[in-house]
Amino acid sequence: MIGIRKEYEATGGRLVLHPSGAELAPGIYFTGPVQRVYPEHNWSGSGRVLTPSGLVEDNVPEDSTVVLDTRKGLVILTGCGHAGIMSIMTAVEKHYGNRPIFGIIGGLHLFAASDDVVDWTAIKLREYHVANLLAAHCTGIEATYQLRTKLGLNRQTAAVAGVGSSFSSANGIVAGPLAK
Repeated sequence: MIGIRKEYEATGGRLVLHPSGAELAPGIYFTGPVQRVYPEHNWSGSGRVLTPSGLVEDNVPEDSTVVLDTRKGLVILTGCGHAGIMSIMTAVEKHYGNRPIFGIIGGLHLFAASDDVVDWTAIKLREYHVANLLAAHCTGIEATYQLRTKLGLNRQTAAVAGVGSSFSSANGIVAGPLAK
């Protein structure tokens, strides 16, 4: 948005920055930038950004998450999860306490993670009793399958998100044709 902000605002759009968590509407919470509580390294390591002190690794410090508070529990919507899903879960827990996790939808950026990292992630996620996982793009197919097994989920409750996939409180995960 930085590159097109002026043009966007000229069309009547308004950019609202949230440097910390904020309730966007009843039942919809935005975490703001997620603090890195755990040593997850869920970014490429190859990107650089220019800061006043020179070029530094781009660890995607602005990574944030949206949380929907539903009758069945929280639904966590990630982008690529560059802050790490466990750091994200910690941010969600700070706002909501120990509410059940009905679903995690989005990327967990584990496609290049070692089995040890995926195992650690699964062990930590088990504490939250995640009911559904619709893992997208950068999670990776193998990591998604490993998480499915290690979290005690099945094909109906943990799938690779693809074109046509959906998630609802009524139907849970409906896998698209690419994930079937």
